[in-house]
Amino acid sequence: MAEKLFTEFPPVPTSAWEEVITKDLKGADYEKKLVWRTLDGFTVRPYYRAEDLQGLKYIGKNPGEFPFIRGTRQNNKWFINESVCCADIAAANSQAVTLLTKGVESFTFHLPEGKVMEVADYTALLKGISLEKVPVNFRGCCPKNVDGLKNFLKYVDSLGIDKDAVRATFDFSPLRPLNKKGSFCEDKAFAALAECVKAAASYKNVRVIAVDAVIYNSCGASSTQELAFALSQGSEYLSRLSEMGIDVETIARKTFFEFAVGSSYFMEIAKFRAARMLWANVVEDYGCTKGCPEMMQIFATTSEYNLTVYDSYVNMLRGTTEAMSAAIAGVDYLEVLPYDFAFRVPTEFSRRIARNVQNILKEESRFDKVVDPAAGSYYVEMLTDKIAEAAWDLFRKVEAAGGYIAQFKAGFIQSEIKAISDKRDKNYATRRDTILGSNQYPNFLEKAADEITKEIVSRDILTRMGQVVPVHGCQKEDAVEPLRPYRAAEAFEALRLATDRSGKEPKAFMLTFGNLAMCRARAQFSSNFFAVAGIRIMDNNRFASIEEGVKAALASGAEIVVACSSDDEYAEAVPEIARLIGDKAIVVVAGEPACKEDLQAKGIQNFISVKSNVLETLRGYQEKLGIKSL
Repeated sequence: MAEKLFTEFPPVPTSAWEEVITKDLKGADYEKKLVWRTLDGFTVRPYYRAEDLQGLKYIGKNPGEFPFIRGTRQNNKWFINESVCCADIAAANSQAVTLLTKGVESFTFHLPEGKVMEVADYTALLKGISLEKVPVNFRGCCPKNVDGLKNFLKYVDSLGIDKDAVRATFDFSPLRPLNKKGSFCEDKAFAALAECVKAAASYKNVRVIAVDAVIYNSCGASSTQELAFALSQGSEYLSRLSEMGIDVETIARKTFFEFAVGSSYFMEIAKFRAARMLWANVVEDYGCTKGCPEMMQIFATTSEYNLTVYDSYVNMLRGTTEAMSAAIAGVDYLEVLPYDFAFRVPTEFSRRIARNVQNILKEESRFDKVVDPAAGSYYVEMLTDKIAEAAWDLFRKVEAAGGYIAQFKAGFIQSEIKAISDKRDKNYATRRDTILGSNQYPNFLEKAADEITKEIVSRDILTRMGQVVPVHGCQKEDAVEPLRPYRAAEAFEALRLATDRSGKEPKAFMLTFGNLAMCRARAQFSSNFFAVAGIRIMDNNRFASIEEGVKAALASGAEIVVACSSDDEYAEAVPEIARLIGDKAIVVVAGEPACKEDLQAKGIQNFISVKSNVLETLRGYQEKLGIKSL
């Protein structure tokens, strides 16, 4: 039956597809119209076919097989993780025990700064939590606080359980202070890390070396950079600790990776698949070929970089798509950040929504029932290959130049990330890329709540759950420039907050006239444009005459009057509008008409269009309106 069906639909060669595409383009440039040029430095074709996969060596591998591109296990049962603040240990325990009844499967306990956990503390914190069933993760660990780890291991021993069944991670990371402060006590930090590794050596599933790749995403890095620099960090740990006499297999077994999940759905799926493959090759190159140590353990968190303060409910959608990418890609642990994470200590409601995203993915969408469902997709397989190739090239470049520490001190890693983040910022400022509710399609009626402050819209986003994650390191005179995390929407949020806190209520009046289709299209564009800065919008269908529109505009008391019509009508209408308005409001022309130079010669200086840098332009209008920047 199947053979007969396929004979009725003979294969179509690529040349035939290309012929049809070229015809439909009607002379337009194929490369410009259909080929995606990524920030990662490679191009993505509009479609791929089976023939494109012929050169990929890993095609045909099964889940759990080297190089683990399809996953490190033969199932897709990841752990639903949630963070718990440990400022009050009794309260943290009560919260964690309750969460176990609401779908949470593992915990990340954020320790108070400088806290060395005693055996009694672990006893109180983990009361009622079975370590044989529930993984526990501890964040805020300083390499100097080795005693905290040793006390946990003593607690495990006191339980009389199979210690190999205990799954735990401690985020000891000597390179974190270098990333965040620009310096660290190199010899002492690695000596302490080596002590941690030795202490946990006989505990099969206790990992103590954290490779923090989240910070790259939080600085606007590309997927390629996230992978390359994470691999370089991991390689640094393998190299330095092996030089201290620890075997590579032990080091690899004690290492785990923390990644953020970005918003590019298929790219993120490919990123995690490529990450496993690349790390397996790195560990193999260090001489370890036993399989298990080559498996990358991934702790994924939805992106802080993508969160917004305004229209924050959209963060639920962002977290959902990001979680889907991570789940499909086969991560080991996944945490979805609450929608209000960027501006306050998350509420019970926001936490519930965040964890239920994963509950739905498992219980209703059945994402945990299929291993690597993206396998065989021509598009995803090619993305995986391209990201892996680009990341490997960058990784080798760093390694050839002395490794992660040397290249960070030289400023190479910072400059590479900044080059990409600058491109992102420009794309957001010109709205080539959209941050829904911030630089495009804002909620016209929204005003920042009293709890939103200047400090919040530009705060250090590595503040989690209401407490600062400690970064311990030596303060040295030769410290270099650290990485600087931020959120993509910060600049637009500061712009809008300046209006909200100005004590003014500036208005933009849409003076619509002439061609109905054009005036409405430009009114909608202009409304979105000015609402980005929190300027109140006064839209109108269409006025019968310019005089009627000007009269209504003056009566409204609007500080900005936007002429919205077709280019053909601007040459005569706009100068008349400007004459009638006088100095009672700022006259703005929506569009880039052919008569722009003539209008400028007549004193019309304000134009907005899709070519405008929205951020810079709106700052200019705020200045005209007497609104000070934050």
